[in-house]
Amino acid sequence: MAWRSSASTNAGLIENLWRNKLITDPRVKEAFLKVDRAHYAPTSPYDDSPKPIGHRATISAPHMHALAVENLLPFILPTTSRSAPRVLDIGSGSGYLTHVLAELVGSEGGLVVGLEHIPELRDLGARNMAKSEEGRRFLETGRARFRLGDGRRGWTEPGEGEGDDGWDAIHVGASAVEVHPELLAQLRSPGRMFIPVDDEDGHDEGQHIWCVDKDEAGKVTRRKLFGVRYVPLTDAPVG
Repeated sequence: MAWRSSASTNAGLIENLWRNKLITDPRVKEAFLKVDRAHYAPTSPYDDSPKPIGHRATISAPHMHALAVENLLPFILPTTSRSAPRVLDIGSGSGYLTHVLAELVGSEGGLVVGLEHIPELRDLGARNMAKSEEGRRFLETGRARFRLGDGRRGWTEPGEGEGDDGWDAIHVGASAVEVHPELLAQLRSPGRMFIPVDDEDGHDEGQHIWCVDKDEAGKVTRRKLFGVRYVPLTDAPVG
């Protein structure tokens, strides 16, 4: 029912995602309501459809962002054992999902890093987030940060304290040819990754979302969720 979620306002869009059960957790709904998609999508921001943002990249449809957050939620929210969640958003693009994730990780040391391989997109995400007062506060306090790097290799945020390495949750916003071992190595135990991966046989949709879990003992399990169509996770385009 994704195509029925479009609206004329941000509140209407999120309410439609809720009614269509694409958002099911009240905490996710509240986070999305706080982030105006008009600050991130260049045209028709409240349509439930992807939009080009330049540099051969897109901002995903709102229902895809909602599904990503709902699947990652247990590893994004602060808990007694994980008081300061660390989240890596690979292929952060417009910065929209990075902002939503920052709403959920909590204020006491929670961190979301948006990683881009194109400097102009890294800068676009930061500019878009700075359009709102809360977004500016996230940037100023360091709760949200935008970095430049190869998402296939993950990211190590410098300057953190001892033991503050790895990620509780990793979101990948472009299709990978595999679940890259560098990303698995950087996933904490326990941790979860939400990643679109090219199908080996090339059938069906050509790509599927995989939910990759690492438990407390470091055992990795993978679940194939649904077919998608994402831009590829590759080198930055030339020219």
